[in-house]
Amino acid sequence: MLLIFGKNSKFGLLISYQMYEYIKGTLAEISPTEVVIENNGVGYKVLISLNTFSRLVQGADVKLFIHHHLREDSELLFGFFDKEERFVFRNLIDVSGIGPNTARTMLSSMSPEEIRVAIIAGDVNKIKSIKGIGLKTAQRVLVDLKDKIGKSGGEDLSTQIFQQESSAERSEATTALVLLGFSKAAVERVVDSILKENPAVRLEDLIKLALKRL
Repeated sequence: MLLIFGKNSKFGLLISYQMYEYIKGTLAEISPTEVVIENNGVGYKVLISLNTFSRLVQGADVKLFIHHHLREDSELLFGFFDKEERFVFRNLIDVSGIGPNTARTMLSSMSPEEIRVAIIAGDVNKIKSIKGIGLKTAQRVLVDLKDKIGKSGGEDLSTQIFQQESSAERSEATTALVLLGFSKAAVERVVDSILKENPAVRLEDLIKLALKRL
């Protein structure tokens, strides 16, 4: 049983006992915001994000990882298709100004991986583009979570960021070289070859190297 200390309220410190690791059963009811999972004759109402909803099929067996949230007047179960989404959710609700419903909205607007990439890249505009997230809250997300989510992202996430940057530079370099009169097919072949050799090459260097090979 995991003991989670919540945020202060007028009633004092809230304490959430994480009783549930996951719930497995038949998906009896489903909507974009909540599901009912039937297990041994009991129907569990579980709140979900659109990210989780998109991966579920009504009537099928399902296993959702649970976050048990206690409030002064109620207790809620939030369900996630995998542990990765729950991990991001739990980190988001640790940020001042972000409650569970706001975190769920964020995970309905962006995938967990997109949120992680935005945080590690320091992309405040990407976080701010989510409905209900202002500039100050977006900045707090980046400051509070960069180390937590960055360290857990591992090598695969760093590789993904490099790939995104390389893709943008590929497009810009290709456009510039075609405008200089080179054929698009030849440009793409040379640019791809250079990026394969050095994925972190700067745009201006990419263009200079391509000009030498065309």
